[in-house]
Amino acid sequence: MSGIAITIIVLIVLAIVVIASTAYIVPQQQAYIVERFGKFHTVTFAGIHFKIPFVDRIAMKTNMRVSQLNVKLETKTLDNVFVEIVASTQYRVNPDNVAKAYYELRDPQGQLRSYMEDALRSAIPTLTLDDAFARKDNVALDVQATVGAEMARFGFSVVKTLITSIDPSPQVKSAMDSINAAQREKEATRQRAEASRIQIETQAQAEAEKTRLQGEGQANYRREIANGIVDQIRSLQEVGMDISSVNNVVLFNQYLDVLRSLSESSNAKTVVLPASTPGGYGEVYSQMTQAMMTSQEAE
Repeated sequence: MSGIAITIIVLIVLAIVVIASTAYIVPQQQAYIVERFGKFHTVTFAGIHFKIPFVDRIAMKTNMRVSQLNVKLETKTLDNVFVEIVASTQYRVNPDNVAKAYYELRDPQGQLRSYMEDALRSAIPTLTLDDAFARKDNVALDVQATVGAEMARFGFSVVKTLITSIDPSPQVKSAMDSINAAQREKEATRQRAEASRIQIETQAQAEAEKTRLQGEGQANYRREIANGIVDQIRSLQEVGMDISSVNNVVLFNQYLDVLRSLSESSNAKTVVLPASTPGGYGEVYSQMTQAMMTSQEAE
């Protein structure tokens, strides 16, 4: 191989090396920080770029995607209950402050963790345990605002902060379960008592209505009997019977009806009456007439 060919090959290799050290490609969602002679020069984002060989160098490859940091710490509430808080925060490098994020913070996660712990230890002790559970979203927003303002000074954006867990000690959990069980039992007892009261009132109303209807039925029954007797008397008077004979006939019929009812009743008891006819009836008629006359004289 001649010297000219070797020279050409060397030049080609050098050209390839120069081109390789000059051009570089930045992947999507990344940013490269380029320094020139050790001093910050520029920030390049996704795409193909060129730099001066041996003069410019890529100092840092920064990921622009959202990252998450989980923080776990123990603190106490306003009512002196120790709880373990687990918080998660999503953050990312601000595209407008990539250089600031690289040059001003050596340990971004450590700094972010410190800010979050400080914000949580300031927020939780101002709340009772029940309020901490009920207002955890508000606590997360307060922590996000506080931490976001601090991290923004270093070129980072806090996207979202979540309180994922508030965990009291096992003894506190047991006490809370006992309190809740007692409250539920109290409410259940109150509901049972209310149901019993309603049942008693309903039963009393039903009994009163039953008594009223029975009274109305008995009154209607007696009214119909009286109307029947009146009709019977009028019928007998219309055929020419005097009042004494009419009364005798009516009383005799009533007497026979009573005897028939006693004989047909399933609960009949043995009753001794002057049942011979007509002597027995005459005696009953005489006694009833005498009782009516005595009642009228008393009035």
